[in-house]
Amino acid sequence: MSELIFNSFVTLLVVVDPLGLAPIFAALTRGYPESRRRATAIRGAVLGSIILLAFALAGDVLLNSLGITLPAFRIAGGLLLFLVALDMIFARPSGMRSRTVREQEEDSYEGDVSVFPLAIPLLAGPGAITTVLLYTGGRSAPEVAVFVLVLLAVLLITLVSLLLASRVMGLFGETGVNVLARVLGVLLAALAVQFVLDGVEATFA
Repeated sequence: MSELIFNSFVTLLVVVDPLGLAPIFAALTRGYPESRRRATAIRGAVLGSIILLAFALAGDVLLNSLGITLPAFRIAGGLLLFLVALDMIFARPSGMRSRTVREQEEDSYEGDVSVFPLAIPLLAGPGAITTVLLYTGGRSAPEVAVFVLVLLAVLLITLVSLLLASRVMGLFGETGVNVLARVLGVLLAALAVQFVLDGVEATFA
């Protein structure tokens, strides 16, 4: 159980990337009054949480209905997370992560960004959904409950990061955030490879 808590926390922290979301959110809400920025962060975090929790609680049902075995999903999920890791390490968009800050700044700031792109795909993107399904598929009810608590903790950290986006950027700076993202990307790559190895081992076993 302790291994599940640690591994899931690290994986979710890397995939959701609270610090990496701070500069993107700051760009999306540029010119917003503080009250609207706070409301946007809360609304986006709540919507993203609902989506991820739905996949966490109904993951097994979804996989079974599609006829997908857990080892097959572990292999596919591991490969997808590896693409996310490469995206983080080399700063090249793979289609699994969000757009760059500059691209976000080119968008219109008049619309409500809490649903798109904040909730989807920044918070509840393909990488996060894949991670949730990987950690809940085939797990017992107590293990799923523990994972949900870890997920909520990471989402709470993300919400705090969004609310303090301007301060986070001032503390770490854009360079500091980029360096941290690359270090975490290497760690995520290793976890992704482990998912693939576990899936292959379970298939041949």
